Amino acid sequence: MPQIPEKVHELTVGQLSARSGAAVSALHFYEAKGLICSRRTSGNQRRYTRDTLRRVAFIRAAQRVGIPLATIREALAELPEERTPTREDWARMSEKWRTELDERIRQLNRLRDHLTDCIGCGCLSMENCVLSNPDDVFGERLTGSRLLPESR
Repeated sequence: MPQIPEKVHELTVGQLSARSGAAVSALHFYEAKGLICSRRTSGNQRRYTRDTLRRVAFIRAAQRVGIPLATIREALAELPEERTPTREDWARMSEKWRTELDERIRQLNRLRDHLTDCIGCGCLSMENCVLSNPDDVFGERLTGSRLLPESR
């Protein structure tokens, strides 16, 4: 990993990419989405403050566990003066995300369990299959891909 002298307070996009492990295109995307910011030099080149490294690490860690970018942006926006997340910030935010992640794990486990059943039966019935028609509360009364108003 390339070292950046401590006297350097701003990083080019290439330096940020090399140090963070994020592709240059990902960094541009993060910036376009408001997750990180840069200033422009007189030659219109991006320059990032050194603390952007920690922000990018935070973003990438949150993405790895499945947190959507919009949720990450909201979390970063809650930080005072757009500062870099600290260990305490990460703990607080990850606690909020824990419930969402637990729910996703529950749904994936349910999907996995039903997939095994489905492979065993092979029917893929649009009327009964829990994969093709999950949580179908109307399936007992109506069939089909649309719920039409009942005629009286």
